[in-house]
Amino acid sequence: MLKKVVLGRTGLEVTRLGFGALEMRDVVENGGRLPSEEHAGAVLNAVLDAGINFIDTAPGYGRSEEFIGRFISARRDEYYIETKCGRSQTGVPRARSEWSREAILRSVDQSLGRLKMDYVDVLLLHGPTVEDVETHDCVATLEEVRASGKARFIGVSAIAPHVETFVSWGVFDTFQIVYSALEPEHEATITAAEAAGAGTVIRGGAVKGAPLREQGRGNEFPLVRDRWVRSGLAEVLEGRDVVSTMFRYALAHPSAHTFINGTQDLEHLKANVQAAEMGPLDSDLQSRIRERVMAAVAAEPTA
Repeated sequence: MLKKVVLGRTGLEVTRLGFGALEMRDVVENGGRLPSEEHAGAVLNAVLDAGINFIDTAPGYGRSEEFIGRFISARRDEYYIETKCGRSQTGVPRARSEWSREAILRSVDQSLGRLKMDYVDVLLLHGPTVEDVETHDCVATLEEVRASGKARFIGVSAIAPHVETFVSWGVFDTFQIVYSALEPEHEATITAAEAAGAGTVIRGGAVKGAPLREQGRGNEFPLVRDRWVRSGLAEVLEGRDVVSTMFRYALAHPSAHTFINGTQDLEHLKANVQAAEMGPLDSDLQSRIRERVMAAVAAEPTA
């Protein structure tokens, strides 16, 4: 049975293991990783069958919203949905107009159409800077969407230094924050967000698969991979499933509410569920991992 926790002041009781739907972006022939459209349905239904009740998506995640609407909108009462606005496609340079009131309102309506829903539970700004939000008064737009009933709660997905400022404003219900054993930079920010009453949604908790491959998606991957190698964690974790162990390390953060691990592999999904059910690592192993990683981080050149 997956453990649940209250997502801050939203009051939503979410499973500690959520599902990040980025891998639902498209089929192989269109540049995605899904072997077929039907496989997206198999994965999404398996997510719900496993008891996971929090799903994260975004317009920038290709056909992810479309597949959610197509394959599991009929099971809407079994899960909470989080989507985003402000970035039309992952990897494409951000245009300032994406943060305008008109662009956000249009994005929300398009998302609801693809999801086949009347509302989303959480609506996030997708990776803005403080300047983006202030210039376009995005908070006022999100509050307008919330007042309309199209989103129950509002938040932001962001990284340092912007996320610390957003937490200090006290206006967002939730924050999506990157955190793992190999990316501890936002550790204190997660604590601050929860202390302010907000929900915390963690991405990257399984260290982006860095122990298993030398190359991967995302700007953060090279840094994460380098820290894995320099910390010598392969020696510490010998004989263990390293990705599951890394996820269980992240689970120990007392202010982290739900972790949106994503996959299109049904066996990986099962492994994520098993790791979540096992819970955090024992304190001795947790400390050994932390000591190795923090030493590697301390040895990095400063900008």
